[in-house]
Amino acid sequence: MMRASGVLLSISSLPSRYGIGCFSAEAYEFVDQLKEAGQKYWQILPLGPIGFGDSPYQSFSTFAGNPYYIDLDRLVSYGWLTREECEAVDFGQEEQFVAYGKLYEGRYGLLQKAYSRSHMIQNEEFKQFLEIEKEWLEDYALFMALKNQHNGRAWSEWEEDLKLRDPKALDRKKEELKEDILFYQFMQFEFRRQWKDLKAYANKQGIKIIGDIPIYVSFDSADAWANKELFQFDEEGRPVAVAGCPPDGFSATGQLWGNPLYHWDYHKETDYEWWMKRLAFCFSMYDTVRIDHFRGFDEYYSIPYGAQTAVDGHWEQGPGIGLFQKALELFKDKEIIAEDLGYVTDTVRKLVNDTGYPGMKVLEFAFDSRDSGSAADYLPHNYGKNSVVYTGTHDNETVIGWFCEGLKEEEKEMVRDYLCDHFTPDDQMHLPMVCAAMRSVSKLCVIPMQDLLGYGNEARMNTPSTTGTNWRWRLKKGEFSDELIGKLCSITKRYGR
Repeated sequence: MMRASGVLLSISSLPSRYGIGCFSAEAYEFVDQLKEAGQKYWQILPLGPIGFGDSPYQSFSTFAGNPYYIDLDRLVSYGWLTREECEAVDFGQEEQFVAYGKLYEGRYGLLQKAYSRSHMIQNEEFKQFLEIEKEWLEDYALFMALKNQHNGRAWSEWEEDLKLRDPKALDRKKEELKEDILFYQFMQFEFRRQWKDLKAYANKQGIKIIGDIPIYVSFDSADAWANKELFQFDEEGRPVAVAGCPPDGFSATGQLWGNPLYHWDYHKETDYEWWMKRLAFCFSMYDTVRIDHFRGFDEYYSIPYGAQTAVDGHWEQGPGIGLFQKALELFKDKEIIAEDLGYVTDTVRKLVNDTGYPGMKVLEFAFDSRDSGSAADYLPHNYGKNSVVYTGTHDNETVIGWFCEGLKEEEKEMVRDYLCDHFTPDDQMHLPMVCAAMRSVSKLCVIPMQDLLGYGNEARMNTPSTTGTNWRWRLKKGEFSDELIGKLCSITKRYGR
């Protein structure tokens, strides 16, 4: 990885005509803008179909793609939809925010029409896709068809024979739900085809894609339903314990994520086969992979199933270097970023160092008086070259929201003293922060689009442990202006990126 920079922007946050960012003309335009701005990377959020809380980190499958990202205009160009049909659907009235309820109500109906007109079952490329991807695709499509038949209820609430995957019951449902299954397979085929085209275009323009692999999968997912041996489940398919984070200065009761925990002894016995397939899939989709919650591979926080908070959890030993020795053997020439944020112990630092992967540095963390012990790790003069620096991530306040609303006056002074900047107005402090990240020695610098624009917390992507208002922000057409592109290009050249 050469000294370079990039921009963090979820696919969902792109401008588009139909309620959410997707693989449309605007995505290709954004690639062109990144190139013009001198960037080399585009970091996105997980691409999976979203589940609870509209979160891309709670997906129905670790291998499937989000049907919302399918470009409807391309389906119009195929003759499978008309422009009038697309424009007749209410996708929500707010240009800058995704209305997920409206999307759910409107988009699947259009995709169903496109499928019925596509005669996809006769398409040779589709048949090849079904064969190549059948190891995960058959379970996923059946899972989604069953979920639809059960009015969206989690698989743990299905009939016993379906919940525990009785072969006769599954065969019966495969026949009964044949058309629904094909519809879900069709959406995955079109998603993959459109994504591959967009990624190929980005790569041709000199832009690499950084994708995100969540450490955990959702309990209500095809992965958990079809592969119970991978997880800490009892004989009835119930989790023994679930994932989260302990109480800290940011949350008195910790974070209860609810994801099933891995049965790491089984993974070790199988030489981490499922994880290697997962990584191989990610490298077929992205150029660089950011592994989320890396510290969970050293030690993970285990919370008893049924607990209301994370208070009664405890730490358990993760797989450690064993998993990554296998990964380094199979993917030695691939770029991986370790998301080593949070409470970082000496053993976590050792694991990151032993893998050789660059860890993450977040500028906002450097000026937190509640956590002065580790804050120094995030000050730019303490970085090593083998790191990736961000002003903030999708889970943080925007820089302007953080500076203007989140900091005490003495903390603001700490920031200004460090940056030698006592003149920039509070609502413009994103600019010196972006420059501080850009001029650091970190070999890669990634700036969230909201911080380039200097937006406040109204543009925040996610507030952990909350639901209902997250993952909604979108870039309006024209906001990534020629002026901003020129400014970003100038900063990038100035600091040798």
